[in-house]
Amino acid sequence: MNVLDENIPDSQRQLLRSWRIKVRQIGHEIGRRGMKDEEIIPLLHQIGPVTFFTRDLGFYHRRLCHANYCLVCLAVGQYEVASFIRRFLRHPAFDTRSKRMGKVIQVSHRGIRIWQLHVEEEEELAWQS
Repeated sequence: MNVLDENIPDSQRQLLRSWRIKVRQIGHEIGRRGMKDEEIIPLLHQIGPVTFFTRDLGFYHRRLCHANYCLVCLAVGQYEVASFIRRFLRHPAFDTRSKRMGKVIQVSHRGIRIWQLHVEEEEELAWQS
């Protein structure tokens, strides 16, 4: 399941859906409006294997790695979110749920930074051409 944070504009959610990317958004289909950051992680534990997309870079911490979810922090403009989510989901390193679980990821124009469960060093990947 792909879950969008409340901080992602509705237009971006609709664009993802028009591309047939299934998403649910906090405050709309899941959770409740105004959820605090510290309430989101327990919610992710409850709903099972999930990829959570947010523009809140405060989620990019190694200590948040967990086998049951993937956190993707989008360091891009609010109206670029949908295109970067699609680009990320098509990247060969992340194109299946099992490849994403256990990771905390930062996505930006420059590339992709990754913390992974049971790995001591941060990894960096370039975008595929």
